[in-house]
Amino acid sequence: MSDQMYRERLLQDTPYLTKSGRLSERVADRIILQLNRVYPQILSNKEAERFRNPQTPLRTRLSDLLKHLHRNGDRECQEFYRALRNNADKIYATLPSRENIQRVEPAEISAEQEKIILNDRGPLYFLACFSAAAGLAFLLYYNNPEMKSNGSARKVFGYTAIGFGRHIKNILISFLEEPLGSQ
Repeated sequence: MSDQMYRERLLQDTPYLTKSGRLSERVADRIILQLNRVYPQILSNKEAERFRNPQTPLRTRLSDLLKHLHRNGDRECQEFYRALRNNADKIYATLPSRENIQRVEPAEISAEQEKIILNDRGPLYFLACFSAAAGLAFLLYYNNPEMKSNGSARKVFGYTAIGFGRHIKNILISFLEEPLGSQ
């Protein structure tokens, strides 16, 4: 995200943040103190005292703080968002600018990332796959090579190889090619 976007986001979020009752006095003070103590180049002691003055209504102080940060630059706006996230994560998550960003993000998923995302087939699909794998494992385990079998396990593996990928097909086909007594 470019720094210029933080200034634009701050303009978009200012009415939301200055709405009465959105930010409490305590949260606003913590944000101002974080900007003053951690980043004194953003808010000097004098500015922090002015924005924390209890005689001025909170809405006015917040509005003045946001205007001050917007005038000072992009980095200051970015640090404000960081302080807001640290001190009021629920408010940060519901910002109007965050909702716009979250709507844009799903379209930016690459093909590589798409392969990693879990599928939505549900628990029945998992149980079916697990049951098939467990059935094949039991079939292998209980297939006694010394007993004269009619090759039912080999027939099952021959048909099963059709639905799998190349690597698994190679393993199943190599099992089919082994003689019965070589296990």
